[in-house]
Amino acid sequence: MAGKRTPLTIDGINESIYAGFWTRLGSLLLDFLIVLPYVFLVLYLNGLSKNAYYFTFILGLIFHFWFSIYLVKKYGGTPGKLIVGIKIIKLDGTDVTWREAILRQIVNFILTIFGSVITIIALSKADSEYYESLTWMTKQQYLFALIPVLFKIYTWSNNIWVYSELLVLLFNKRKRAVHDFIADTVIVKTKYIDKIRETMNETNSLTNETNEDNASS
Repeated sequence: MAGKRTPLTIDGINESIYAGFWTRLGSLLLDFLIVLPYVFLVLYLNGLSKNAYYFTFILGLIFHFWFSIYLVKKYGGTPGKLIVGIKIIKLDGTDVTWREAILRQIVNFILTIFGSVITIIALSKADSEYYESLTWMTKQQYLFALIPVLFKIYTWSNNIWVYSELLVLLFNKRKRAVHDFIADTVIVKTKYIDKIRETMNETNSLTNETNEDNASS
């Protein structure tokens, strides 16, 4: 199916074959609930000492790779997406590979590293005794105050990325976000994947027959 694109609609199916905003939001909320124990673990470890951040930084990168990249490559989606019945496939209808799984997360991965590096820089400037005396919330405020410009740049970068994702998702027929365009992927309702591929194969066969007829005439 190289060079082909998933159909906008399929005869006999009255609803969209693509995952819309609310379905994708539901999958994100489920993913959040699933990773909540991990989040609490990281918060607990970070509260133990400044040095814990260096450990959780590496742990976070590994977890992010496993959850958002490996599971997508292996199963076509994170647990939240699979639970709500949607799956990530390539624009040509085939399953995603390592390339698509990585490209979908490349911006988030860069922002994650950026935020972690900023935090580590702030920690290097922090007074250890004073830092240890603070509560979890005031620790974050203290770190932010040490390098406010960098934290503001990080916050604005995140906001721009999130809002651009949302706007693009809402205003294209295949309901693709920016990261889908980067990776040449779409998110479809799992129950329609076979029908999508069947329709694409039929269209491809008709195109080949037409080309053959034109070549012979």
